[in-house]
Amino acid sequence: MAGMRLAAPLLALKLGYSAVHVGFLLALFSLSQVFLALPAGRYADKHGLRRPMGLGVMVATLGALLSLVFPVYASLCASALCMGAATGAASIALQRHVGRAAHDSTALKKAFSWLAIGPAASNFVGPVSAGLLIDHVGATFGAVVPLAGFRSAFLCMALLPLLCWWCVRVTQELPAAQPATGARAPSAWALLRVPAMRRLMLVNWLLSACWDVHTFVVPLLGHERGFSASVIGTLLGGFAVAAALIRMVMPVVAAHLKEWVVLSGAMVATACLFAVYPWMVSPWTMGLCSVALGMALGSVQPMIMSTLHQITPHAQHGQALGLRLMAINLSSVVMPVLFGTAGAVVGVSVVFWTIGGMVMLGSRLAWRLRA
Repeated sequence: MAGMRLAAPLLALKLGYSAVHVGFLLALFSLSQVFLALPAGRYADKHGLRRPMGLGVMVATLGALLSLVFPVYASLCASALCMGAATGAASIALQRHVGRAAHDSTALKKAFSWLAIGPAASNFVGPVSAGLLIDHVGATFGAVVPLAGFRSAFLCMALLPLLCWWCVRVTQELPAAQPATGARAPSAWALLRVPAMRRLMLVNWLLSACWDVHTFVVPLLGHERGFSASVIGTLLGGFAVAAALIRMVMPVVAAHLKEWVVLSGAMVATACLFAVYPWMVSPWTMGLCSVALGMALGSVQPMIMSTLHQITPHAQHGQALGLRLMAINLSSVVMPVLFGTAGAVVGVSVVFWTIGGMVMLGSRLAWRLRA
């Protein structure tokens, strides 16, 4: 999906479509997960890992092949929907399986710390491989095969899901967790009646919004200050690298960490960094803030996933993961529009300070997760 998120917009621009069309195309990657996350969670609760993963692999491969055979805008939109839905369903099934395989809270934190490295690696491997194929295959065979570079990138993105299936093909399924005899099938929305679940979802949403606002606002701040595209890219890259590195450290220190301590500490640190970020006027000081912010936000996903599995009944782990994924992707669709509107009206610095204040107030919710 990370590779498709690079290749599809570039092809749309090459075909002459506007930035509005590109924005709509990118939104489709998240939009499909908003509507399919809960059904995918229920399906994973019922069928385990391999069947949802197999369906995800088929849908992702077919989505990439669609753009390979028909490299037009409509096909790119269909591919985005397929890739988003497939990746969401597969990630829910995988996270559910890993969470159920862990035997205590320390194992949960370690497992999800290792698992969180995967998205960080994919955000490097997918775009880099797609970009290299677009440039080099296009330069070599572009005169012979129309859009050869893009077609080769789509072919690579169609093969990667098959590698995913090869990795999980022999995984042993865990016994299904059944609700009490005679009980009605539990509803995912009923989970929100649990106070700890409501707190965790709000904490997760606030931290996800912080990630989105940093990705959205830093280019605007950099442009205001006359930074080059490479400098702005380096600022975002430093954030991503720091987030990946802290996730590599988390498994080693997981036994010494409490989830609520890490979450509340990360929220306080994020709020403080958001407060000072707009005052940083040089690339070096903004870079230091980006790295520190990446470390703070990169540390929270394993803790959120560990807490989620501890407060959710075994029979509803998939639904809880689907609820979380739905909230994150809905935020990714809606929040950039709100950030852009607010930034145009009151300035991008006020957006940073507003979100920082919300996160500081929300840190109390994370602290109360200790119960």
